[in-house]
Amino acid sequence: MAIDWFPLWLSLRVAALSTIVALLAGLWLGWLQTTKNYRGKDILDAIVTLPLVLPPTVLGYYLLIVLGRQSPLGRLYEWVFGQSLVFTWQAAVVAALLHSAPLLIKFSTAALESVPRRYGKAARSLGATEWMVFWRVSLPLAWNQILAATALAFARSLGDFGITMMVAGNIPGRTQTISVAIYDAVEGGRGDVARVLVLVISAAALVSLTLANRLGRVSVGKAAH
Repeated sequence: MAIDWFPLWLSLRVAALSTIVALLAGLWLGWLQTTKNYRGKDILDAIVTLPLVLPPTVLGYYLLIVLGRQSPLGRLYEWVFGQSLVFTWQAAVVAALLHSAPLLIKFSTAALESVPRRYGKAARSLGATEWMVFWRVSLPLAWNQILAATALAFARSLGDFGITMMVAGNIPGRTQTISVAIYDAVEGGRGDVARVLVLVISAAALVSLTLANRLGRVSVGKAAH
């Protein structure tokens, strides 16, 4: 039984990159939602939540419209990098990001909102700016919860199929992630390969979820004290 491990390494790289971007977006939007009052706040929250409820095919279609060669963003990417974004491994990163970022953003916002306001008030009374309160007070207190959400987002990115299939395709050795490779193996009657890949991705997801659970317990323990 010959197994091509490229889909696994590509999936790990895609999940890692998308999770890093999702974490940065989660921190920024979490700070924005918890420290600022502005018009359209509820609309932004609804837009962030929308990918969690829409079918993957709908999200994939949106990405094809936004990133396609006929779109302004698609033309800009092709002008800068010399190739279309669609049907590349970079498109798989965008797909995984859309699949996982809403989860991380929602959890990060909730974690920051759970920090007692008295700590921020005490820091402000000592002359701290809002930015200093965020980085030196709110973020350290919410960090374990945010890291737990990051582990969940990584697991979610690792298993994306529908969006990735639509915008990155199924090109062996180039854009084939492990979830797409499993589908391809099942369709091709290679059940032994599919079983091995299923066990591998299940083990990776299990490790991520275990880490998330442990970080969540640590954060709960700190809050209790």
